[in-house]
Amino acid sequence: MVKQKYLDKAEVLIEALPYIQRFNRKIIVVKYGGSAMIDEELKQNVIKDVVLLKLVGFKPIIVHGGGKEISRWVGKVGMEPRFVNGLRVTDEETMEVAEMVLNKVNKELVSLVQSLGVKAVGISGKDGNLLQVERKLSAGQDIGYVGEIQKVDPKIIYDLLEKDFLPVICPIGADADFHSYNVNADDAASAIAEAVDAEKLAFLSDIEGVYYDKDDPSTLISELTVEEAEALITEGHVAGGMIPKLQNCIDAIEEGVNRVHILDGRIPHCLLLEIFTNKGIGTAILKNEGEKFNNGSK
Repeated sequence: MVKQKYLDKAEVLIEALPYIQRFNRKIIVVKYGGSAMIDEELKQNVIKDVVLLKLVGFKPIIVHGGGKEISRWVGKVGMEPRFVNGLRVTDEETMEVAEMVLNKVNKELVSLVQSLGVKAVGISGKDGNLLQVERKLSAGQDIGYVGEIQKVDPKIIYDLLEKDFLPVICPIGADADFHSYNVNADDAASAIAEAVDAEKLAFLSDIEGVYYDKDDPSTLISELTVEEAEALITEGHVAGGMIPKLQNCIDAIEEGVNRVHILDGRIPHCLLLEIFTNKGIGTAILKNEGEKFNNGSK
């Protein structure tokens, strides 16, 4: 008799097949951040997931942050981080450190991808005028070199995908005078996904997903339509950093992204579990008329 563990492995592969067929040659944007960027084992798992997506015919794009690493380096060089309304104030010196650190992280991720046999190219939003920004204010207050995206020119991404490279993008943009600006990585991932008509956008974070009661993890919501997501915000069921994250999800769906996922990057292989299994994990946000999981759709 064939051992059950081998049969179980075969079942997993069969379950994945329709999703591999459905998303073949489709663009998937992965926003990579949180603890999964700090923990070496988790980092390896995320990159393995993305490489697997590439090798089975998807067109993944990684957009990464680096806030914790920036804070570490700002402290290392003896600078005190300042925040206004929860946003880091990025003066000229801090911007220099941020750009250095983000480029360092970028090339480390490129090396990881290439060590697994897939060609990758690391760029920032300054390359090819990818992310064109203006200075962002917080409640009318100047917070320095923090950029708000005004336009995305995706040509460089299409060129890389056409040549079979996996793009790895760090969120540095430039204004009309070519000054560098730090851009929120969630904002960058959302804007890039919209610009390339991505089939999926996945946010890897340090939370399981969206809770109906923000203080009760047992109220995790597997699926939300845009309408339901908007209601959660207006009715006060979500708070803090989840509000802009959920708003990015809503904006992406309204601009043509088919489905957006909020996943716990601390769970090994969360990307594969979400994309290749019938039920998935985390929270999926879909169009109001979008298909549900329970009819075999993702």
